[in-house]
Amino acid sequence: MPHGGESHARRFWVDLMGLEEVAKPAHLAVNGGCWFEGAGVAIHCGVEDAFLPARRAHPALLVSDLAVLVARLGKANVRFKPGKELEGYVRGDIADPFGNRIELMQKL
Repeated sequence: MPHGGESHARRFWVDLMGLEEVAKPAHLAVNGGCWFEGAGVAIHCGVEDAFLPARRAHPALLVSDLAVLVARLGKANVRFKPGKELEGYVRGDIADPFGNRIELMQKL
């Protein structure tokens, strides 16, 4: 994420995605950024000087109720783009506040 993006990351990962912020180790916290955990996932948002969003490489998060999450994200103006069929899953993509691609998947 770009410098100064911590509040946007918190709103997205805590308020919308339901994770909890965890403290970064002190020796890493001096570099900025923030960490989030929950539901078996850990997301580390680091700060980059020449930040460019990852639009191809991405994490895929397995969610229990994609429709409910997509509705909550939609109310916050986070666009969901349905993905192509993948056997055993319904899936699609969103972007975090910085334009990074995140795939959401639910087992059928």
